[in-house]
Amino acid sequence: MKLRLLLVVIPLAALVAGCGGGGSAKLRSSDVAVVADRHVTKASFDQLMEQQRKSLASQGQKFPKPGTTEYTNLRTQVVSLLVQNAELEVEAAKLGVRVTDKDVQTQLDQIKKQYFGGSDKRYRQSLVQQGYTDAAVREQIRVQLLSQRLFDKVTADVKASDEDVHAYYVAHKSDYPPTREVQEILVGKGKRALAQSIRTQIAHGADFAKLAKRYSKDPGSKSIGGKFTAKKGQDVPEFDAAVFSKAKTGTLLQPVNTKEYGWFVIKLVGDVKPTSEAQVASTIRAQLEQDDRNKTMTDWVAGVTKSYCKGGKVSYQAGYEPVPDPCAALETATNATTTTG
Repeated sequence: MKLRLLLVVIPLAALVAGCGGGGSAKLRSSDVAVVADRHVTKASFDQLMEQQRKSLASQGQKFPKPGTTEYTNLRTQVVSLLVQNAELEVEAAKLGVRVTDKDVQTQLDQIKKQYFGGSDKRYRQSLVQQGYTDAAVREQIRVQLLSQRLFDKVTADVKASDEDVHAYYVAHKSDYPPTREVQEILVGKGKRALAQSIRTQIAHGADFAKLAKRYSKDPGSKSIGGKFTAKKGQDVPEFDAAVFSKAKTGTLLQPVNTKEYGWFVIKLVGDVKPTSEAQVASTIRAQLEQDDRNKTMTDWVAGVTKSYCKGGKVSYQAGYEPVPDPCAALETATNATTTTG
């Protein structure tokens, strides 16, 4: 497992570091920034920069030199991430969202089990190889758990109604094509005579499933006797046209030749059935609710961003200000919206 945790995308990745003059805490010489009453230390900044240095080295890349655009960009990313984490903690505390040391340990135990076979020794070796500390990993786990719980808290009331599901189904009905149950044997290219022979055997009473297991080159259906659920418009054109023709259920079609795969022997074992709303309602509901949760969170984050910018809840140590200033960009966007509106 690669333990590169520096610039991972957390669920609140859209949360932009606030700007302005001074929060409730005052900058110390050991700070990079303060967020409300939280101090973002130079020690944490230096640690992340060192981890990034080692990460780049492991990829054969050079760490950017101070004063270059690349260095400024990296510094901005690191400071912004640290400030985002601090903002996250402040907002989570307001909502009563917390992560305990036990929660972190449980998650770390799962990581060790999944990636290191449960071996603490292998985990520690990976930390050394990649320039991380156990404390840094635990902190990142804590931040990720906290951000996910905050997401769950903010979006807890999001639900998609039956009316929403129905409206989506009607508007996107073409995404849910009709289906038909068939049995098929992929005989292959240049195998017309064999395909015709197989069809003749089936027409005279031979077992389709046994012949499918013997002759079919389709690994997906061969082992189950050639059973296949065709979806209109999702298979090769020649196969699709034959299956969704007006032929009646029970028909053993003449061998079908396809440009891409060659010859098929096909039996229609079911009627053409539309994909009903009931069949896809749960999938639609899950999709709508996820979309609504994302939008709810984005809107909430936008409000938090504005409050940190306008409320002067963040201040930066000289030389650590993010470039470009995210609050200046936010103000420009707000003014543009106001003007066009």
